[in-house]
This record gives sequence, C-alpha cells and structure tokens, in this order.
Amino acid sequence: MRDPYEILGVPRGASAAAIKSAYRKLAKKHHPDSNKNDPKAADRFSELNTANEIIGDEDKRKQFDRGEIDAEGKPRFQGFPGGDPRSRAGGPGGFQSHTFRTGGGAGPGGMGGAGFEDILNSMFGGAAARGGRGGGSRTFEFDTGGIGVDLDLNVAMSVSLEESVKGGEKRVRLPTGRELNVKIPAGVTPGQQIRLKGQGETAPGHPPGDLLITISIAPHPFFKVDGSDLRVDLPITLYEAVLGGKVRVPTLGSAVELSIPKNTSSGRTFRLKGKGLPKAGAVGDLFVTTKIILPDGNDRELEALMEKWRDGHPYHPRSDFG
Repeated sequence: MRDPYEILGVPRGASAAAIKSAYRKLAKKHHPDSNKNDPKAADRFSELNTANEIIGDEDKRKQFDRGEIDAEGKPRFQGFPGGDPRSRAGGPGGFQSHTFRTGGGAGPGGMGGAGFEDILNSMFGGAAARGGRGGGSRTFEFDTGGIGVDLDLNVAMSVSLEESVKGGEKRVRLPTGRELNVKIPAGVTPGQQIRLKGQGETAPGHPPGDLLITISIAPHPFFKVDGSDLRVDLPITLYEAVLGGKVRVPTLGSAVELSIPKNTSSGRTFRLKGKGLPKAGAVGDLFVTTKIILPDGNDRELEALMEKWRDGHPYHPRSDFG
C-alpha cells in the first residue's frame, strides 16, 4: 500500500484538521455510490479509509512516523535472520530456549564430536548427525522444554461501513509478505475476528497455525453509527428551509427523497425507518438532521432582503434565555 500521506495528498507535517478535511473531500469524491460505473472506486475508497485510519489517529500516526507500523497499520518486523520476535513463548525477548541432547556419550566439546552442520540438521530437519569424529553416529534431539510453539498470526483489517453490512472480499497482506483474498461475512462488527485455519506460520514438526484477522470499521464520510441506527447531517439551502421541497438523502443502499416541510429550522431531525444497520434480526433507522447552509461569500441581495425582513418581521428565537 502507498504512503498514507501521499494517498490523502497532505504533507507529513499536516495538522489533524487538514488531514480530516482532505479525507472527507476525497471520500466524497471516490465514494462507490458516486462512482457506480467505476470498478476501481471501491478499492480507492478502501485505500482512503485505511490511510485515514493510520494518520487520522494521533497514536497510530506517531507509530507510523517512527517506523513502528507500516502503511496498513501492521507492526514492522524488527527481527534478524534466523530469529522470530513474534514467538511469545520462552525466555527474554519472546524467544524460546532450547537445549540439545545426544543419544550417546559425548565426544570432544560435549557435543558427541558432531559438526555444526549436524547440529543444524538436528534443529531444523530432525535428522541424525552424520560423520562424527569417533566413527559412531550421534542422534540429536531438539528439546523445547515442553513449551508449545505459537504459530498463529494476528493481523488487523479495516473495512468500510458498507462492507461491514453487505460483506464482500478484500485482500490482506500478511507480515510474511504473503497476500490472501479474505471473504468478509455480512454483518461483521468492530473487534470481531475472522479465523482462517492453517494460514498462519509453519515450523517443522508442528501443524500450521491459524490466521486471526481482527476487524475494525473505518469512519464514514457521511454517516455516524449509533448502535443499530445511523445519523447524518443534511445540508439544505435557505430557500429550501423556508419554502420546503424534496431533497435527496444518501443511505447505505440507494438515495431516497425526503420531503422538507415549509419553515424547517436548522437542526430539525427526521426519521427514515429501516434505513439503519441490521442487528439481531431487526434493522435500525436513519436519523436525518437538517443543517441550513448559506451561500459562499457576501450576497448583497440576500442581505438587503434580510434587512427588510428584520425591520418588518422581527422575532425572538432566544427569548427563553432570559
């Protein structure tokens, strides 16, 4: 995945507000509902969500800037050839402690006269040592001290709100560099894990581990999740608020038309039944709150109209404040 700063088009020193603004602008532009004829729109939208999840979060941004996590939020491998710091059993630093035993008497050096190649064969191939100096072979055993080897892999995956509801398929990159297509079941929730049997790490003499994928849901550019309900702010014009009219409202499915009554104040909330999230055999609602937006810049005609209205039709919306 590309650098999240590059994806959102912001410099590394950008403020949190600038990152949020860039994300919202690009998310609206590349949202799949606005690009239904573009098969790559969903991938771009998912990439934006992942980038925002990294540098839009203060702690993760610091981790990324320090090089502790990669562009997908996964820990960077800090090991060295032949060692795996992800092993969680054993001694200091997470490494397992191992000892070697011989099947016969010890030769020079206390290792039965076996060469270094024999020791490696014993460790990684379970083979008998060959070519001992005393003419007799020595069988080396790899002793883990009774501690099991944890071969499970844990990775995080961010999905869009639409993907969490409808399901789908997404590609995930493992710390080993391998990539897999993962089927996302419909109705996944934040923190839920998907287990893929046998897709973890491998080690000689042990069954392969599992891949555990922990789901997170990326912030949506329009909707806010409230349990099984959704909430959205609906910008309307001054004349739509005064005169009323029909306004298109986005949903997780196709957009619907909402009738705005005459004389609608900013902050008035309308309920669209059954347009929320499915949960426990039911479906939540979508709550739409109007937000009156004035035109950009100074409009002298509008100001003159408001001055005339103020002088001829005064009213006091804050009278309850005392």
